[in-house]
Amino acid sequence: MKKTYLFVLFLFFYLSNIQACISVTDLKCENLKNPVAINNVIPHFSWKIKIDRAGARQVYYEIQVASDSMSLINGKADLWNSGKTKSATSVMTPYNGKPLSSRSLCYWRVRIWDDKGKASGWSETARFGIGILNNTMQGHYIGLSADAGNIGSPILRKSFTIDKKAISFLHVNSLGYHEVYINGEKVSDDVLSPAVSQLNKRSLIVTYDITPYIKEGENDLVLWLGKGWYKKTTFGAAYDGPLVKTQLDILQNGKWNTLLTTDSSWKGAPTGYTDTGTWQALQFAGERIDMRQIPGSLKKATLDNMKWYPVEIIAVPEHLATPEMSEPNKIQKTYAPVNITQLDNTTWLVDMGKNLNGWFEMRMPILASGHEIKMEYTDYIDKEGTFHDQGQSDSYISAGRNNEVFCNKFNHHAFRYIKIYNLPIEPRKEDIKAHLIHTDYKETSSFECSDPDLNAIHDMIQYTMRCLAFGGYMVDCPHLERAGYGGDGNSSTETIQTMYDMAPLYTNWMETWGDSMREGGSLPHVGPNPGAGGGGPYWCGFMVMAPWQTYLNYGDTRLIEIYYPYMKEWLKYVEKYTVDGLLKRWPDTKYRDWFLGDWLAPMGVDSGNELSINLVNNCFVSDCFATMEKLAMILGKPDEAKEYAMRKDNLNKLLHTTFYKQEESMYSTGSQLDMTYPMLVGVTPSDIYPQVRNQLINLTSKNHNDHIAVGLVGVPILTKWCIENKEVDFMYKMLKKRDYPGYLHMIDNNATTTWEYWSGERSRIHNCYNGIGIWFYQAIGGLRTDENNPGYKHVFIEPQIPEGVTWAKTTKESPYGTIGVDWELRDKNLIMKVTLPPGCTASVIIPENAKSYMLNNKTIGKNNKAVNIESGSHNIDIQLN
Repeated sequence: MKKTYLFVLFLFFYLSNIQACISVTDLKCENLKNPVAINNVIPHFSWKIKIDRAGARQVYYEIQVASDSMSLINGKADLWNSGKTKSATSVMTPYNGKPLSSRSLCYWRVRIWDDKGKASGWSETARFGIGILNNTMQGHYIGLSADAGNIGSPILRKSFTIDKKAISFLHVNSLGYHEVYINGEKVSDDVLSPAVSQLNKRSLIVTYDITPYIKEGENDLVLWLGKGWYKKTTFGAAYDGPLVKTQLDILQNGKWNTLLTTDSSWKGAPTGYTDTGTWQALQFAGERIDMRQIPGSLKKATLDNMKWYPVEIIAVPEHLATPEMSEPNKIQKTYAPVNITQLDNTTWLVDMGKNLNGWFEMRMPILASGHEIKMEYTDYIDKEGTFHDQGQSDSYISAGRNNEVFCNKFNHHAFRYIKIYNLPIEPRKEDIKAHLIHTDYKETSSFECSDPDLNAIHDMIQYTMRCLAFGGYMVDCPHLERAGYGGDGNSSTETIQTMYDMAPLYTNWMETWGDSMREGGSLPHVGPNPGAGGGGPYWCGFMVMAPWQTYLNYGDTRLIEIYYPYMKEWLKYVEKYTVDGLLKRWPDTKYRDWFLGDWLAPMGVDSGNELSINLVNNCFVSDCFATMEKLAMILGKPDEAKEYAMRKDNLNKLLHTTFYKQEESMYSTGSQLDMTYPMLVGVTPSDIYPQVRNQLINLTSKNHNDHIAVGLVGVPILTKWCIENKEVDFMYKMLKKRDYPGYLHMIDNNATTTWEYWSGERSRIHNCYNGIGIWFYQAIGGLRTDENNPGYKHVFIEPQIPEGVTWAKTTKESPYGTIGVDWELRDKNLIMKVTLPPGCTASVIIPENAKSYMLNNKTIGKNNKAVNIESGSHNIDIQLN
């Protein structure tokens, strides 16, 4: 009896205290993991919650911030203790403690309480630092003295002594690329640092925690520099060689002490690296590497035997120097060659099997000292075997030693094929590698469905984005122009932000756009802006659209807050060139040319027609007005929101009366873009919307044989129109076309990345047509964001199922955790499994042809248009007519 009583008592206490396991994970500060040096004194904290109970949510949080990690573990939060704060916020929660300052080093942790009053344990302790702010970095910009000869890629050296090891940070502000070595060991696995910036306005400071690399006593610090973008041909460099300013700080007795800075006491030496390109469009060339001059190592014994030269202190024009806020570049994947073909006695063609952006590496056979080999790179060999020259090449000069290795260092290439000249010995596959390099963002999505063609298109686009986003920005192509075009950005931002965690990269990229604005609100087409680039309003308007999309995808208002004034200035510039209510062509400048509507539409589409250009550009202005209305409301500016709404309505009425051809039921030229953009932005009156829609379908069939018929601007517009109007069969039919123009045409012609032209001319690693990527997630997967609850806090789930597709599996790693939507058609039943993380809710839209439906095996009323669900896994069974 006593045993039974004790068991019942134990069971009672167990059941009364049973709770889902609660944990707090994935701590980020300013969307970065343990950042060493952020660029502001009011950081924002984010975390994810794991609770093994459906419907669970955060109700309270407590954040503790301390200046010492051990104090924090002991519960002494000397900088900030939020206390038990009632809030469901777990994304971008602002710091509200004691004032922080430049070079602060802080530790933080968080715990939460759920809706049942159960508390998590404390998270693991995370760390963040405040970088050097307000241009207070000490030291001078130095470069190798011209007396040394080749100053293009020098190593600069300084020794320092530490009596007692302590936390030590090295701040490096290089004009050009840099690598850091301490005691012969490379600090971090970062490559091609820092990220890009508008170098005549701003340079970036990269901060390294070098504590693990230093030792008590004497230490050797080496900075290996490369010119990168810092050239007279790009940003008007102040010196022919790369420059650097450095500050080494050590934390002693709770205070930072500066141990060394860059000054005239440093020494430098030339290396065997030479940059061979101007870095203007089509002139990125490569590197000349002379192994006879490359140091055998960067250890003290080797360095002491080298000849050293003085450094020069260089007067650099005043500009901002701010902490880098994007992740660094890293080698993300390494490929082995799939084939090596001998072309003649000393010429070889290497096929890596896949396009990539990054480095080529090769272990060389033993060659005579001074023997020179040349390597050319391309992303394209045509059916006739022609190797298309894209201006990418490297030279390698042997030192005559065994086990010499060539590898790029301060440049990169976009390629699949490498032609090697003057190599008398057959290269071995095992000696060759290609390294894919991009900014260290993480993949946050997956898509797969029953149609292998759709999977192939999705996978090509997803991989292409990895070749285009590096160095803290996204480019049109990595090899020919390497330019951060705003049009390419607008075309593919929603795609890349769906597929990857791009919040830090966009923070850096938008900074280059802000720095590129000229007086009067004029914007270039490219950010950063080292020279002129073609485009039009859709390109400049990246200033408006990128912060909005970043807000939608990550729930981060900072870019809106920072760049809203810039947006207003640009729209004033637009107004300056508005005639009788419509934007007309504005003048070319030294930093901007052309005035495009769509760009690189397929043959047979007259996208250069003035009627089309004016319609498309003014529809984009309407789009911007609509976005500005939303942004103004977010910022608490209702009067400005009202003004932008009025301007949009007025413009839309004018667009309809000016460009609509009633007898033909079409706008302007009747192209897919000319038809869809007016419908998308609200130009088309509701009473004629159906006939305009029908005319679009008819013209696509009649004029384009049901093919996609848009270019860079048109792809995302057509895609969004199809998603919003549930025209899934229309898009599906176009995507299934295997001849020109189309994505399957690319794939059937050996594409592994998307092309610049639908026909395959010029670049075959390009950002023209990647805007289609969102269709897989928002249409087939059915997962859409909610503008009123951004960052996937609330989502809409409504799969659009084309005839012939029977299942799809979609995941999205949101700021709150993983969202999953799996659906399958079984006869007349649509079976869905939806998974939501804590902090996220969803409305599952019921199809109009539903007879009945069940949620988690419970029948739901037939009149419901949507089923609202909370966190956890849910099974939805919909019987269709």
